[in-house]
Amino acid sequence: MNIDLEKKETRDILGTSIVQQTAFWSEVKAHQGLTSKAFDFKVKSRELYTNVGGYSYTNADLLLLQKPLNSEYCMAYVPYGPETEPSEENQGNFLEELSETLRSYLPKNCIAIRYDLNWRSHWGGEDNYDELGIWNGPPEKQYQEFQLNYGTINWNLRKCNSDILPATTIYLDLSLPEEDILMRMKHKTRYNIRLAEKKGVKVRRAGIDQISIWYKLYKETALRNGLYINDVEYFTSVLSAKADDTSSPAKVELLIAEHDGEPLAAIFLVLSEHRGTYLYGASSSEKRNYMPTYSLQWEAIKIAKEYGCTEYDMFGVSPGPDHSHPMYGLYQFKTGFGGELFHHLGCWDYLLDEKNYPLLQISEMQAQGYYLS
Repeated sequence: MNIDLEKKETRDILGTSIVQQTAFWSEVKAHQGLTSKAFDFKVKSRELYTNVGGYSYTNADLLLLQKPLNSEYCMAYVPYGPETEPSEENQGNFLEELSETLRSYLPKNCIAIRYDLNWRSHWGGEDNYDELGIWNGPPEKQYQEFQLNYGTINWNLRKCNSDILPATTIYLDLSLPEEDILMRMKHKTRYNIRLAEKKGVKVRRAGIDQISIWYKLYKETALRNGLYINDVEYFTSVLSAKADDTSSPAKVELLIAEHDGEPLAAIFLVLSEHRGTYLYGASSSEKRNYMPTYSLQWEAIKIAKEYGCTEYDMFGVSPGPDHSHPMYGLYQFKTGFGGELFHHLGCWDYLLDEKNYPLLQISEMQAQGYYLS
């Protein structure tokens, strides 16, 4: 496989529904102190996809972030990218060739390129579900690595011990009329949406000047659920990032659900191309029986639909109904809205410096995870 690669300005990243692969996201990460790089690449379509002949090319791009590990070493990170998804049997070869081509554009102290692949899991087919319709999950790590590395030259792809972005999500079809979207929801979810309305819960848009309302709810949620707490600037960066003059902007809505002027819940909704993404959420412990989170999601769905989105990403659930999983509560809540459960391939490292790769693994083990332990 031969890949032609060319560096470009991040402002020229092509429009995409994957918000983490936009010029907007590059701006967000710049506010958070990370360096980003953008690349165009071109590859023969027949080398990517099975049952494709001829001499046509696939032209695409990707956003890459550089993250320091310590004072000496760094890693490269491709969030939910590249978007181009080859046929399964060509994926390892593609990632190897792409990584080796990217190598010269990265610092010599870069240990690995981490691809947070939003490609469909190789083990997400119908034969990987049990008789109750519950996903069996992927096989052992060594088998996953064997399958993705098969056919590569260097066998340098490693499955990460954990994923950075959610590896399982739910997509709702917004091309349907509102009434049909409602009818695809579970009865209890529809009931709770109507109950919130009956109780007088109101949802409004808020600006960056009201970030303190969000942050108070967020801290309460984090403490209640044992989550790592980001500082307020982390969220301010999402609201303040400006990419309107780029090729891939995104629109961010901070939505707050209130009852009699009391904030009960809030979410960040990001609109990019044809997708609305529920990025962050928080709620109060007060008046939870007023179902403000259901009212918020329904309003976000309607806003995304008005914007022209044809799908809504619920962004992160447990892989299945496992009561012991820390995201099981989100699975219960989000599956109530209907939609399709989608399993990603998750995080994979391509080793550039095998000798020092243990430093990356140690850094990952020492880093604060999403959930406190």
